[in-house]
Amino acid sequence: MNIIKSLEWRYATKKFDPSKKLSNQQIETLKKAFNLTPTSFGLQPIKMIVISNKELQEKFVEHSYFQRMVADASHLLVLCIEKDTTTENINAYFDLEKDIREVEEEVISNFRKQLIGMYESKTLEEKQQSAIYQTYIVLGNLMTVCALEKIDACPMEGFVPEKIDELLNLKNLNLKSVLMLPVGYRAEDDVMIGMKKVRKPINETVLEIQ
Repeated sequence: MNIIKSLEWRYATKKFDPSKKLSNQQIETLKKAFNLTPTSFGLQPIKMIVISNKELQEKFVEHSYFQRMVADASHLLVLCIEKDTTTENINAYFDLEKDIREVEEEVISNFRKQLIGMYESKTLEEKQQSAIYQTYIVLGNLMTVCALEKIDACPMEGFVPEKIDELLNLKNLNLKSVLMLPVGYRAEDDVMIGMKKVRKPINETVLEIQ
């Protein structure tokens, strides 16, 4: 299946089959895809929580406007941002770069100082907003990988973040929930199965300048 066929196949699954589970290999693929998603300056201010505990997933329903996808999906992925991007975070990234790429400090020292200065000049709100934007890049990448791997998914903003943060004790982890992605297999009686995609013609959405 080529990538366009895969994207045509996927849709926002409204009803999952709770009896079907993703394999460990499929979950590992999604974890690696998450970790390989590009982020600003490579700082990765995003964490992904992978939940397969059915009792816990059931508790999400109440705080997700009673959408059953969060409980019936094989796994529930919760995308979170770090509450702050600190000088310590930035230094940790450059130290990791030195270790992996085997470069000397003088090669990266100017950029290290520049990036630290840039982030120190930002407000906490600005840093969080930047991280939030990046979670949507992660979400898009995960959804494309799901399509290629024939994994059903449903991107979700429809939940109460404060309640989810409380449920997962994210405050103690210095995290805030932003998006959720239930993943698994579509139910045979999902009302969306077989429905044609509704999209504007490409010539109305893509502008070409030659």
